[in-house]
Amino acid sequence: MLANLPQTVEEVKEWKWEELEPFYRELEEKELTAANIDEWLKAWTALQELVGGKFSLLNLAHTQNTADMAIQNELNTLRQTLDPPIKQAEQRLTEKLLASGLQPAGMAVALRQMRVQAEIFREANLELSIQEQKLIMEFNRITGAQTVEFEGREQTLQQLRSELQSEDRARREASWRAGSERQLADREALNNLYSELLRLRQRMAENAGEPDYRALRWKMLNRFDYTPQDCETFHAAIEKVVVPAAARVLERRRQRLGLDRVRPWDLEVEPSGLPPLRPFQDTEELAGKAQHVFSRVDPLFGDYFSTMRREKLLDLPNRKHKGPGAYCTQVPVGEKRRPFVFMNAVGIGSDVVTIHHESGHAFHGFETLKLPYAQMRYTGSEFAEVASMSMELLATPYLAESEGGYYTPAEANRAKTDLFEKIILFWPYMAVVDAFQHWAYTNVDQAVDPANCDQKWGELWARFMGAEDWNGLADARVTGWHRKLHIFRYPFYYVEYGLAQLGAVQIFANALKDQSRAVQLYHGALKLGKTVTLPELFQAAGTRFGFDSELLQEAVSLLEGQLEKLA
Repeated sequence: MLANLPQTVEEVKEWKWEELEPFYRELEEKELTAANIDEWLKAWTALQELVGGKFSLLNLAHTQNTADMAIQNELNTLRQTLDPPIKQAEQRLTEKLLASGLQPAGMAVALRQMRVQAEIFREANLELSIQEQKLIMEFNRITGAQTVEFEGREQTLQQLRSELQSEDRARREASWRAGSERQLADREALNNLYSELLRLRQRMAENAGEPDYRALRWKMLNRFDYTPQDCETFHAAIEKVVVPAAARVLERRRQRLGLDRVRPWDLEVEPSGLPPLRPFQDTEELAGKAQHVFSRVDPLFGDYFSTMRREKLLDLPNRKHKGPGAYCTQVPVGEKRRPFVFMNAVGIGSDVVTIHHESGHAFHGFETLKLPYAQMRYTGSEFAEVASMSMELLATPYLAESEGGYYTPAEANRAKTDLFEKIILFWPYMAVVDAFQHWAYTNVDQAVDPANCDQKWGELWARFMGAEDWNGLADARVTGWHRKLHIFRYPFYYVEYGLAQLGAVQIFANALKDQSRAVQLYHGALKLGKTVTLPELFQAAGTRFGFDSELLQEAVSLLEGQLEKLA
């Protein structure tokens, strides 16, 4: 089937829809039977990988250099000319498979999701999706160009972060204010951009017959196993259990630093008064040490990372015009498909956590790419983030140089302390981001006014993050939503981090009892892809999927217990 389909993306680099259309038509016209469904799904997978490879390479190139307008124009052209007919063809193939009544082994969950995706598909939303991507690219351009002159040299905001680890509080404050002022300079542009995104996404919801974009997005993200109300339960549990624990973390920091209050520029400095952690000199050293650590967690993970280094599937250093953040994507390498890690390393301790995190996604990708059909590979972000966040914790026994890692034993303990504290501090921040989006997309008429967004963010900040002192920094505090790229680029993709963190801490608890067994269960769950439900994935990893305060309390108690041992 599809005997003449090219084997590499390079062969179809210049292809237009006219060259791709016959392959979709062949699949659409093929009569589906129990005897040929396996071959048909594999052919569809090969076609998806070929087409998807064109887009993934261009998307990657764009974030690697947001100032390259040629790449941006090519990507926009592809989205305008290829995206609509491809999505229409994919919709017809989905409907064909669903109408056949056939259910290949391991496809039950995927078919459930495909039914919902077919239900919400609207041709009118194809053009809106293109417009949405253009706005997201504009967000990348704006934020990718944010640099400051600090102490005589131009620095990206990511590079400026290292100054927040300075023992000199005045220097920390000066660097923080410089970065904040630069971000506020784009306040109007980002306000306007978000208002456009809100209106556009609401139109998508109306086209799909949904009351609001939250309802549409819930279906787009295949959230079958929890509801918006479950998220509100999670927020309340965080407020009850984690907010007091976060206040305890910050109070210890205040006392150790000898301050009267903890300000935003006091959150990254080492509270012991020791120099900041500098785990590597350059990103080649970072990659080499990471490979040693992954090999200790599981030799296969070390092999996977070695493959990524050998095949140049890492873009680690920060630079001007590089898009913000970090991510793991999948790109074509010859006739194969491989994970690719993108990040912005500047030589600080959080870079180690980031490479562990994104590599956890990569190892998940290596495993799911072994599954025969594309439709059964992606688990959804809730468990994808378990894969990444668990790797941050499973790597902790090997952080010391004696174990192949980055630090002296004392520094390794400092790194662990920082990680455990940041997990506790993360849940309240996650609740702010998630609750903000629930409000924005169910109150679009209010949220298109950025003043209302600022007010809501300020209210949520006071509810969940009140232990931090932002007195006199009102503009920076209420525009915090500008600084969370997920709000612009990946709407509603944030509660997953909080849920996954609960799963990851449970895996860590298992590892404290039996590291080998915990890694075995974790690895086994990565292999399942989308062949089982989300709660079943958590169960396979030796954890429970939940939102309740009891589960959160267990996690917080474990982390605080570890912090006491490290004190």
